[in-house]
Amino acid sequence: MKLRETITQALSSLSVNRLRSLLTIMGVAVGVFSIIGVMTALDAIDKSVETGLTSLGANTFQIQKFPPTVFGSGHSRNFYANRKDITYQQALLFRKSMEKSARTIGLIITSMGNRAKYAGIDTNPDVTLTGGDENFSAANGYNVTAGRNLSESDIRYARNAALIGSELKETLFPARENPVDKSIKVNGEVYTVIGVFEKKGAAFGQSQDNFLLIPITRYLDHVNEKSSIAITVEALSRKDYPHALDRAIGAMRIVRGLGVKDPNDFEIRTNESLIDSFKDIKSAISSGAFIISFMSLLTAGVGIMNIMLVSVTERTREIGIRKSVGAPRKSILRQFLLEALFLSLAGGLIGIFVGITAGNIVALKFNLPPIFPWVWITVSMIVCSCIGMAFGIFPAWKAANLDPVEALRPK
Repeated sequence: MKLRETITQALSSLSVNRLRSLLTIMGVAVGVFSIIGVMTALDAIDKSVETGLTSLGANTFQIQKFPPTVFGSGHSRNFYANRKDITYQQALLFRKSMEKSARTIGLIITSMGNRAKYAGIDTNPDVTLTGGDENFSAANGYNVTAGRNLSESDIRYARNAALIGSELKETLFPARENPVDKSIKVNGEVYTVIGVFEKKGAAFGQSQDNFLLIPITRYLDHVNEKSSIAITVEALSRKDYPHALDRAIGAMRIVRGLGVKDPNDFEIRTNESLIDSFKDIKSAISSGAFIISFMSLLTAGVGIMNIMLVSVTERTREIGIRKSVGAPRKSILRQFLLEALFLSLAGGLIGIFVGITAGNIVALKFNLPPIFPWVWITVSMIVCSCIGMAFGIFPAWKAANLDPVEALRPK
């Protein structure tokens, strides 16, 4: 029998029991979907992490109350929440002690979920209100494209001056109106726009341009005087980076009044710490996806074997007739193996399609282009082929070795 005829007969046999075939296919699809969807989403997040690392800038690290992620740290969020805040006075003392050991030291404090208004235009409550000093833009990699930066006098006198990100500018000033010297309102407070930041893009799925920067002193006086300060430090050079990091830890311990045996009650956020945190998360998610995928594919493989054994039993007479007219064993073996292979590959294709779709929804969330994990697609198709062949070999062997006399005997 020609291969084309064998394939045609295999597909015809599967179409007779559509519901049973569909359920078996869906079992394979779930297993493939779990790994393809997760790996596509993780690839999207991985690229977002690479993009997000630029938010700190080169040779830069940040000292803050909380770690970049609590996952894998060994402590709950309450553990870090119970730490004392890094106060403005402590931040100033730290900056003074480190001023000769760093290129720039910026102070930052933020609050999420704010709403900005201008001339009847009201934003969604997703604007980030940031308090910073005159070193904010240099320490965090922002360039001022219009107007001016914050000055020392703005900080000293807690002026109501503000710089806005490019996304907030487009929202409040859609007609290309120059926002400089215009007054906008945030949470009932009026601020005069003195500058606009250049577009920076998204990091970790969150826009870095939908924010408002005001003097940190005004933030503490009018927004929240009890928030913890984050300190961004830029080393003098890449070579001096490790030494600057060590000096910063020592200076912060002194400022915080820690003893020799006391552990650090603050966190150091570096590009490397972000990568390590994501690797821990990625490893845990990948392990879970592999376990789910393995169990689903194993169950689907048993389902393939069962449906093929039932098919052999139901088609005993058909097999007997074919063998009685001269059909060789290898032809019957090949047909049943192809049926099992088609079931597995059909489920694999469905799982890949749905998995890529779900994973790219995550990619869109992170403002990334479509992602196609070709390696995992190839691996999935190979695994599906192996499952179809492995769990289909016994039913195919049983069909090929049926005695035609027994097969045609009336039941």
